Amino acid sequence: MRIYDITLTLSDEIPSWPGDPKFFMERFDKIEAGDNTNTTRFEMSAHTGTHVDAPYHFINHGKGVDQLSLKILTGRVYVLHLPEVNVVTAADLEKADIPPRTRRLLIRTRNSEYWAKGVKEFQTDFVGLTADAADYLVKRGVKLIGVDYLSVAPYKQSRPTHEILLRANVIIVEGLNLAEVAQGRYMLYCLPLKLKGADGAPARAILIGV
Repeated sequence: MRIYDITLTLSDEIPSWPGDPKFFMERFDKIEAGDNTNTTRFEMSAHTGTHVDAPYHFINHGKGVDQLSLKILTGRVYVLHLPEVNVVTAADLEKADIPPRTRRLLIRTRNSEYWAKGVKEFQTDFVGLTADAADYLVKRGVKLIGVDYLSVAPYKQSRPTHEILLRANVIIVEGLNLAEVAQGRYMLYCLPLKLKGADGAPARAILIGV
């Protein structure tokens, strides 16, 4: 059994969405300074690094992240490789031969090369899903979609794709590192922090080969 940690490491070097607060972490208790323990505090957006979007992120009265189904966040998943595309469309997904009854789908694109190379600057030309791709996934019955950059939608085209998915209660996982993951079936375990009413939360995500 092989475990793949597909979670980004949080540090002050991690890219953040333009306008969002950057990740900040410091120890406020230090053993070397005479304190009893080392104790750390941190500040960040709920959408930093590997994270889950809740409907409330784009829908004002939508569910918070604490209300998301753990049955959807854990279970069988298919990892799809689309290395040649600059945007994921419905046509790309139709041609991809996604297995029938796939309910959880992770898409590995050229985005994962950014994580493999340790690129620290935010990239605006990342690969995202168009609105028609989102609609295609909803109609196929997909309940969780995961992507390998900080947004499921292309840069400055966020709302249509997010709204289609979130209004259909599709859970969105963003900021995955799929650089070492081959196309195929796995077991997914993705657990966001249980933040009451929040629009999203950081998550630890792993895949287990099946």
